[in-house]
Amino acid sequence: MPSVLSACWRYLRAFIIIYAALYAGMGISALLPITIPGSIIGMLLLFLLLALQILPVDWVKPGCHLLIRYMALLFVPISVGVMGYTDILTAQFGPIVVSCMVSTFLVLLIVGLSAERMQRPQEKNHD
Repeated sequence: MPSVLSACWRYLRAFIIIYAALYAGMGISALLPITIPGSIIGMLLLFLLLALQILPVDWVKPGCHLLIRYMALLFVPISVGVMGYTDILTAQFGPIVVSCMVSTFLVLLIVGLSAERMQRPQEKNHD
């Protein structure tokens, strides 16, 4: 019985932390003069807490594994919602495809140039 309670506590703690980061991000987003989704700010906030080791990874890991395991199921409502806008999507098919191709090309170009620059040996100035 104690192991079941311990497992429940680990999942509950993980989801409390994830939701706290989400709601903190939503609060910060409401205060900012620019439009950035609160979920993105919350995810960055959670990342910073984990990267700076303010928050132990083991506290968030059970909830993250559970969400990742069922991630495909979580996309079903979004996919069904998008199906309601097929008339708009078909009318705007050309601009959508062009913007996807251009943005994909730009991402590949920027990542490739950045990786090449990072892999290049550092030149020393002898001035």
